[in-house]
Amino acid sequence: MENPWRQRWQEGRIGFHLSETHPALAHYWPALGVTPGAKVLVPLCGKSLDMRWLAEQGHPVLGIELAPEAIEQFLAQRSGGVSRYTQAGFDVSRQGNVELWCGDFFHLHIQQAAEVGAFYDRASLIALPLATRERYVFHLAQLVPPGARGLLVSLTHDGGDTGPPFSVSDSEIERLLTPNFRVELLENGEPDERERHESVWALERRGPRI
Repeated sequence: MENPWRQRWQEGRIGFHLSETHPALAHYWPALGVTPGAKVLVPLCGKSLDMRWLAEQGHPVLGIELAPEAIEQFLAQRSGGVSRYTQAGFDVSRQGNVELWCGDFFHLHIQQAAEVGAFYDRASLIALPLATRERYVFHLAQLVPPGARGLLVSLTHDGGDTGPPFSVSDSEIERLLTPNFRVELLENGEPDERERHESVWALERRGPRI
């Protein structure tokens, strides 16, 4: 997971980055029923403007990103003071309501995610090869509490195991996620110019609410 994406950031090959809020986020997030003001976990966040949108809706944002280049580019997109510190082996940068932790998502422990109440995955699951996808879903389930809701934007293409981004089928999403999450397919998008199809899913962490 780390090397291909880190190399892309260093070389500026970030065609996966959108220069605007993802339309699925703006369209579907309000109907998820996320608790107002809940902190939103955004794994493998890059420099996504979706984090700005979430913050503007009143959500504190906790973004986790391996590539420091992505974090610095995100911070440079907007003027405003940045506070920096180190915590639990992560280099943390905070700007407004967005907190970015630079490091390995798999090293984030539940203590650091204690305030998380929702999550958003637009390009995390599809950034990972199969074996790591299974590990990712398990780790995400450990970090978010029962009842936490989130949005997943996935991708399928004819390249199979070629990636990142990797092709993740609907059946694989259900297989990976249903042990720990309730899943609902919200949208299967039309193919883009590369014959890639996005799908949008509503998720809710299973288990008794505390």
